Amino acid sequence: MESPRHFVTVNTVYGHKGCGPAMNFFTFDLRKALIILVVVALPLLSINMKRNPGEDPWYQKPFGATVSVIQGGFSSFTSGVRSTTSMYLKLIGIKRENISLQKENEVLRANLGALQELKLENERLSKLLDFKRSTKMVLLAAKVIARDLSLDHVSIRINRGTSHGLKKLQGVITVEGVVGYVWKADSDSAQVVVVNDRSSAIDSIVQRTRARGLVSGKNLSTCRLRYLERADDVAPGDMIVTSGLQGYFPKGFPIGRLTSVRKTDYGISQEAELQPVVNPANLEEVFVVMNSGQEDFNDRYGNSDFGPPLISKTNQPPPAEVAEKVSDKSDDKTLKPATKASEKPSTVPVDSVEIDTNTEATQ
Repeated sequence: MESPRHFVTVNTVYGHKGCGPAMNFFTFDLRKALIILVVVALPLLSINMKRNPGEDPWYQKPFGATVSVIQGGFSSFTSGVRSTTSMYLKLIGIKRENISLQKENEVLRANLGALQELKLENERLSKLLDFKRSTKMVLLAAKVIARDLSLDHVSIRINRGTSHGLKKLQGVITVEGVVGYVWKADSDSAQVVVVNDRSSAIDSIVQRTRARGLVSGKNLSTCRLRYLERADDVAPGDMIVTSGLQGYFPKGFPIGRLTSVRKTDYGISQEAELQPVVNPANLEEVFVVMNSGQEDFNDRYGNSDFGPPLISKTNQPPPAEVAEKVSDKSDDKTLKPATKASEKPSTVPVDSVEIDTNTEATQ
């Protein structure tokens, strides 16, 4: 029973605040505060009463300095908060604007690509339309809708068929040159065998010397000119054009340019390779020759910049010496009568002929 009385006594002495006697001095007391304020204010009032009438109060400078420091710190703090907040809001706005500009840029790029594609298509179609208007041939425009992926054959499929009047072996061309010919025609589409397919065969001539041969494919980028006679005058760089036989193609339309010519040691023919002027992998629109109209492109585009460009721009005329020889041979064939078997051939040198003549005169 002693311990509870002792516990109550301790609580009574220290109170319910839980603080010792030394801590009671720091407790707030209104009377003590008033006394301290009066003690501090009396000297200050006495000093202020002794100042001159034009003199500033003594407390104005320290008070102003203190207020200035506080205002400066507060201004710096608020300015930093405002700048940080403004920067954050601007970054959010810039991010949103950046996303919006990126989307707008993508849309503009897509529109630009579409406009560029329309421009190129318009240029191609304008060139095709100009070519169709300037020729006597009956042409049917077609669009390439598929390509054969087989390694053994090179062909394309167009969106025209028997319902449009297509038939087998009709020629297919572009403004630049020969593409191939119709191999199989369905109702609304047709398979076209291109010129560099190994199973293709197009009757052709050498534009410079009129030597005749047959063009067939060798690989994806090269064709062969077969059945050339050994004595035919052909050389790398010669343009190979269509012969125009059977009316499937117009005469003189470009097929390709010779890249190599090789004569075998034995045999009556020579082998030649050519590069086609048309790449079937890049075709989008073609013409089907419904009727060639017996048109000869050698006469029409010989001195013109329009039409198949390789005829007039890249197939240069032969040198003057070769032209003279060719013209002399043609004149001999057309103007001179046929020589007898006993007469000397025309290849005998001129000096030997003169010698024989003088000998007869003397006799």
